[in-house]
Amino acid sequence: MLEKTDTKQGARFRMGQSGNPSGRPRGARNKATLAVEALLDGEAEALTRKAIERALEGDTTALRLCLDRLLPPRKDRLVSFAMPLIENADGAARLMAAILAAVAAGELTPTEASEIARLVEVFAKTLELSEFEARLVALEQAEEKTR
Repeated sequence: MLEKTDTKQGARFRMGQSGNPSGRPRGARNKATLAVEALLDGEAEALTRKAIERALEGDTTALRLCLDRLLPPRKDRLVSFAMPLIENADGAARLMAAILAAVAAGELTPTEASEIARLVEVFAKTLELSEFEARLVALEQAEEKTR
């Protein structure tokens, strides 16, 4: 029986199956990127100097390019605030209260607080699973003793 093939590709590949099941090798570079790198090889210093000169002359696009390279936008920052220890659900509730207080005091941004709250949520779920497992083991051991 013949397998159905994609009409755009003809009979070369089976539908839903890649011609390269392993995928692109790690570190493989795009051909266009390699071509541009070959063209710019040895010219990077001269081009950088020209961009700096144009930025100093007042070219705002060149200035933005230079500043973006010197000081890229910050993705994250270290967050430092008084964080209570979490050992149970009560500790998680105290930590959430501390996070809200830090936002109110301007120590944390709402986005930072949201990210920390997600970590607290994951930790609280982990505690819940751990406590559930401990109770289940205790019940199973008690049941074995009664047999």
